[in-house]
Amino acid sequence: MASRLMVTDRGFDLKAGQDHNSLPPANQQDLANMAPVAQTDHDILEKQVKEAIQDLYQIMVQTNAYDLTSRPSNQVLEAAMKQFDAQLLKIHNTATHAKTLPSIPPELIQYVDNGRNPDIYTREFVELARKGNQLMKGKMDAFSSFRDVLANEMGVAMPEIRDDVVKVVVATGGKEDVVGREKKEGEGL
Repeated sequence: MASRLMVTDRGFDLKAGQDHNSLPPANQQDLANMAPVAQTDHDILEKQVKEAIQDLYQIMVQTNAYDLTSRPSNQVLEAAMKQFDAQLLKIHNTATHAKTLPSIPPELIQYVDNGRNPDIYTREFVELARKGNQLMKGKMDAFSSFRDVLANEMGVAMPEIRDDVVKVVVATGGKEDVVGREKKEGEGL
């Protein structure tokens, strides 16, 4: 029976007796790029969970020693339950604090929830980003080339505005030597 990691509103749950050692190891490069939870926050949360476990133990002891006829047993059990409730609230507040949670895109969580490999999501995201960057670079190069050709033609056709055209070309990242160059015989663009 294959086990899988489920994403729930509480986080990740292991299924069918699976322990954390059966999960695949994380890619070291991905680990370096992830937003880690600060060690101090982790230590605080670990301490709070230990205190909650201790409160559960106290509730178990009080339940086993409960005496219906004794009034103090009732009050002690009630106090232990209130303490446990307060401890769970502290854990919840610590764990859901915005600084302690790493930023994970909801699409990635949905991807993992559907049983797909998050490395594939990352690869697809990088490929889309690369494709978008290449398209944008192509557009920038095309507009730059168009700017240079237009500036050259304007400088040749209207020498009186050459200085203004040079200012515009330089302000938009071009070089001033592209403005107003006369074509030599037999020279193409």
